[in-house]
Amino acid sequence: MIRRTAMQRWTSDVRPIVFAASLLALSTSLHAGAAPPDPVLLSAGDIASCATNGDQATAALLDGLPGSVVTLGDNAYESGTAAEFANCYGPTWGRQLTRTHPAAGNHDYVTAGAAGYYGYFGAAAGNSTQGYYSYDLGAWHLVALNSNCVAIGGCGAGSPQETWLRADLAAHPAACTLAYWHHPLFSSGLNGNQSFMQPIFQALYDARADIVLSGHDHDYERFALQTPAGVADPVGIREFVVGTGGRSLNPFNRPISNSEVRNFDAYGVLMLTLHPSGYDWQFLPEAGKTFSDSGSGSCHKARPTLGGIDEQPDSVASGAGTSTASSHDHTEFALGGAALAVTGAVAWYARRKLKANA
Repeated sequence: MIRRTAMQRWTSDVRPIVFAASLLALSTSLHAGAAPPDPVLLSAGDIASCATNGDQATAALLDGLPGSVVTLGDNAYESGTAAEFANCYGPTWGRQLTRTHPAAGNHDYVTAGAAGYYGYFGAAAGNSTQGYYSYDLGAWHLVALNSNCVAIGGCGAGSPQETWLRADLAAHPAACTLAYWHHPLFSSGLNGNQSFMQPIFQALYDARADIVLSGHDHDYERFALQTPAGVADPVGIREFVVGTGGRSLNPFNRPISNSEVRNFDAYGVLMLTLHPSGYDWQFLPEAGKTFSDSGSGSCHKARPTLGGIDEQPDSVASGAGTSTASSHDHTEFALGGAALAVTGAVAWYARRKLKANA
């Protein structure tokens, strides 16, 4: 009987096992890397006019970006006619029609019943007598609302839309919630605060929603977390005004409370990356402009708390990038680590077997 050396036993008995485990680690890591990325939301309002070309610049941004597109109203100037949607909106932002979730603005309602708007977007715009609807995107619940209140029976407490909103939020208790409409409750822009939207904002605040997007004022403005009364609140709602879709840009009035960032120099779109328990934002300017705004936040229902105090504050870096690990990143790390642990365990077992047979 020929006695095998330790190296021979390693080569014939153990190395194949370690090699297989290494392949498992590699396969697991590659599998985790193939997981779909967290969804992206691209938004702006006050968009297309045949008299200007700002919408061409923002449409070019959309062409190169993945994700869903949200419009924040006043989609086709000046009156939202079928011809303006076909000839002004269609050639630019209309290239993204199949991935667009719209909201209506006051210019869309210049045409009776916003017929041009509902005719162009079809079922994606919701019931034409309401103009509000909701859907899920990843782990997030999104709600498109109609701030043209006179056309839909009002926006006050107990109105059809406010009643529907409360029921919708109760039926969809997602960890993260975002809503959008045209007229902003808070704005330092020329049109100022649109106080008739406070009951809608209140319903969202009561449900611990996270983000509200609006347009109407032709500028970009980001607010700190706040209550419907405009009081800073760590579990309040963050509002973005993104009226930079392309129609025109207007200066600000005096900044109001909780306004953190303002710009009226650049058309652009707001990009939100929606993680399962938080979000990143970045304002992307048109080509040739340098203004940017970025940061990250966590969803209220997903935040750890200690004695009612928020233990995970938002991270904001105006004009610079911030890094937030997504659930995909953590999953990849965990799975890859588990596979490496298997490899280590097999190697440990192999060493013990060698000693036992020595």
